Amino acid sequence: MNGERRWNTSSMEGRGVLLQEPGFRWLLLGSGVSLLGDQFTLLALPWLVLSLTKDTLILGLVLAFVSVPRVILILFGGALTDRYSPKRVLMATKCVNTVLLGLFAILVVMGDLRLWMIYGFAIGIGLASAFSFPSGSAICSQVVESKRLQTANSILMSMRQISMLAGPLLAGLLVAFFGGGGTNHPSEVKGLGLAFAFDAFSFAFSAWTLTKVPVHPAENSHLGLSDKPVLHAILGGLRHFGKDKSLRAFCLFAGAVNLFISGPLQVGLPVLASANLGHSASTFGVWMSFYGTGTLAGMAISGVLPESREGQLGMMALLINGLTGLLLLPIGLARAPWQCALLLGLIGLLGGFIKTAFFTWIQRRVPIEMLGRAMSLFMFIYMGLTPVSAAVTGWLMRGVNASRLFTLCGWSLIGIVITGWITPQLRSISADGTQHKT
Repeated sequence: MNGERRWNTSSMEGRGVLLQEPGFRWLLLGSGVSLLGDQFTLLALPWLVLSLTKDTLILGLVLAFVSVPRVILILFGGALTDRYSPKRVLMATKCVNTVLLGLFAILVVMGDLRLWMIYGFAIGIGLASAFSFPSGSAICSQVVESKRLQTANSILMSMRQISMLAGPLLAGLLVAFFGGGGTNHPSEVKGLGLAFAFDAFSFAFSAWTLTKVPVHPAENSHLGLSDKPVLHAILGGLRHFGKDKSLRAFCLFAGAVNLFISGPLQVGLPVLASANLGHSASTFGVWMSFYGTGTLAGMAISGVLPESREGQLGMMALLINGLTGLLLLPIGLARAPWQCALLLGLIGLLGGFIKTAFFTWIQRRVPIEMLGRAMSLFMFIYMGLTPVSAAVTGWLMRGVNASRLFTLCGWSLIGIVITGWITPQLRSISADGTQHKT
């Protein structure tokens, strides 16, 4: 079974047709508002911690309390998504987040805030995201027919990227207009409280729009998962992925690529901007804007060119990541900021394109009753390796400068591509969820 959906719908293609479907429009509207609200919290939370404590260690602990529960429990979130349906799990997380953020916003505005409350809030956000991530990733395949999945994913992922570009700016303006604090008393951080309140509203609004999203009846066929322990469902999903050589090869490949990309971007670029090129933090911001804009463009192109589905996705992934490796090589040798910006924009373009295509491939490849577990496993690998990559990069940079770091990462990525090229299970992946013979 390759997870293909055989629905009796029109064969018309294109974004215009997709946007005419009421279910997808409601899903897009709710997702867009919710994603924008997320950026308000991502900006307000660290700002609040530093305003109250002036302690970077406490900030690190708060951020860890968000990420660690998410990584630990995301596989359980995927199993529960398959048991109870993506829509039900996603609705539950939106309600929980609405209450959690609403109460926290009130505490911030009133000034009745303690450090343990911030820790508790961070843990609550992390726990909720462990269930919202897999359910939010799985629901699209139950709203949109299979042949339009890549276009739908392109639109939704582009919306996420736009929110990452616009959200921090809007949140910063809100906080600055109403007063962002800078003292130790919560009553003087009204702007931060309003930022959390907006995120609470965004979750409430997206929960309302979710009630208007019709899902395919197949969401209720979970093959007896309800009478089995959650751990049994997780192990069953892992066994399925272990038997699927293409899925296993893809997860290993994606994990290796993330290991050599995320750390240098998070740690190496700021060092390159401040030390090697002698520029300010604004240079780093411009670089990340170019990278984000390139990623957005790649996601948009992936949806505009659905005919690429007919090709061999594995070969295209190897080619794109090989080009990414070549683009990483000269970053550390750049003599002007605009050169790095251009290279990062191209890297983002390639990454956004292939990320959307592979996201769609997973949705087509995996049986619909296991999609939540598939998405949770992929996110577990991605989110688990990202901090490892950052830590390893930081350790390497004690003895390796930024120029050599990017050269090393570029050649390492090229080596991963060569290894993938000689792996038939990866090279023969087809975008329609099947596998070509080699």
